[in-house]
This record gives sequence, C-alpha cells and structure tokens, in this order.
Amino acid sequence: MKIRPEILRNLEVREFEPGGIMVHEGTPSSGELFFLRSGSVEVVKENGVRVATISEPGGVIGEISLLAGVHHTATVQATTTVSCFVATDGLAFLRSCPDAMLAVGQLLAQRLSMATAFLADIKRQYEGAATSLAMLDEVLDSLTHHPAHDASELGSDRPDVAGM
Repeated sequence: MKIRPEILRNLEVREFEPGGIMVHEGTPSSGELFFLRSGSVEVVKENGVRVATISEPGGVIGEISLLAGVHHTATVQATTTVSCFVATDGLAFLRSCPDAMLAVGQLLAQRLSMATAFLADIKRQYEGAATSLAMLDEVLDSLTHHPAHDASELGSDRPDVAGM
C-alpha cells in the first residue's frame, strides 16, 4: 500500500542537498518521520555498507527507530537533491492517520517477509554443509516468534573482517 499524497500535504516540507544526512546510525530518534517527495537517498550501515537506495515518492525514512524505540539502524544520506514531507511528531501523525500507519506497517511486514525468506533460503542452501550456520535457526526464530528482543543484543560474534 502506498501512502496517498493528500495524506501528507499538510506536513512540513524539508529539503536536503546531495550528501545531506537525514538520520545518523546509532543516534536516538528525534521522533520525526520522513516521506520522500522527490530525489534519492542511500541507506548505509557502519563501515559504508550500502543497504538500500530509496527513490520512490512516498518512501519512508525513520520508521524503525520511531516505532521500535531504538537508535537509528542506519545512516540515510541524500544522493541527489531531496524533498521530503516531515511528520515532526511521527507517532502522533501515525496515530491520527490510520492509512499512513497501515502503509508503514505493510512496508515493515514486506521487509520482514523478504528477510525471513532470504535467511530461510540461505539455511536451505547450506544445510548439511561443513560450515555451521546454526545461528540462522536463532535468527529465524527471533524474527518470527520473539519480536521483543533488545536490538543491542542482535549481531554477529564473527570477527570484523573489514578490520583484519
């Protein structure tokens, strides 16, 4: 479900120049929720790992930290001139606009479905291999049955290969 433009028309509009940072990974949410009007942004994890590009009008930024009550999970940076609608009190906006809340919920459900399918496929491909991917059982279980995990507990015990 896409957010209908008329739902956003009364929100503040904010511009970002190329290179402008919308949210910083690891910082607390300001409570703002961004909806892309135009332009393109890159979602980047620590060490510069690009996770995604968002360029479709209506794309949502800041929803994970806002709804989960965690620090921002990635840095979002404008790659072109960007124009966004901004709900300065994102939670109040979502409470007052069920269509927007439904659209954000559907977006998150799609991401969870894709991540779960991806991890299950990796597990299937490597099942029985000498390499131990037993952690995938724990990750898949966490994604599907235990959503209240503290995000700070998540991650890998693997050594940081980038720092080797």
